[in-house]
Amino acid sequence: MIAIVDYGVGNIFSLYSSFKSIGAEVVLTGDADEIRAADKIILPGVGAFGDAAEKLRDSGLAKVITAQAAWGKPLLGICLGMQLLFEKSHEYGEHDGLGLIKGDIVTMEGVVPSDYKVPHIGWNSLRFPKGKEKSPLFKYIEEGDFVYFVHTYFGTNCEDSVIATTEYGAELTAAVARDNVYGVQFHPEKSGDVGMKILKGFITL
Repeated sequence: MIAIVDYGVGNIFSLYSSFKSIGAEVVLTGDADEIRAADKIILPGVGAFGDAAEKLRDSGLAKVITAQAAWGKPLLGICLGMQLLFEKSHEYGEHDGLGLIKGDIVTMEGVVPSDYKVPHIGWNSLRFPKGKEKSPLFKYIEEGDFVYFVHTYFGTNCEDSVIATTEYGAELTAAVARDNVYGVQFHPEKSGDVGMKILKGFITL
């Protein structure tokens, strides 16, 4: 069973529907015991990092998620959920993340050219790092496949964990992994067939 963590941040029904469409057993839950009982965990999220991190901690779910990850349970963070896996975010101040991925979350303003629209919204292709084996998360897709992004902030200082980047006037982190912890900046549930193949890659880890 896959547990999608429901902590009051984000539209999670489309993600739930996507997993159901590929035959996964999935539950939306904010219950710690259900999360512990699951085989895999999805951490979704949209909105501001600080608010989401506070809700995770106040609910007690931050400790549950980090403990389950430490025990080797596969965890996938999506969009803001990926950013929450990092050590720190610099969105409207400084906020501590879950610390499961080394690195920082920073704005792309001043990183991408001034004539590029921020936030970055739209379809962009994935690039896999040269010299690294392709992540098992991407075993059903190919380099150059397109996925859908909606974000202003991105992960940096995380070179060892990067498993995919995308080009948007600059090379931006698109996906990260460290052992059993994975994160994607894009929205698989909004990325058509490619996105479904990535979710399938996760459920077959």
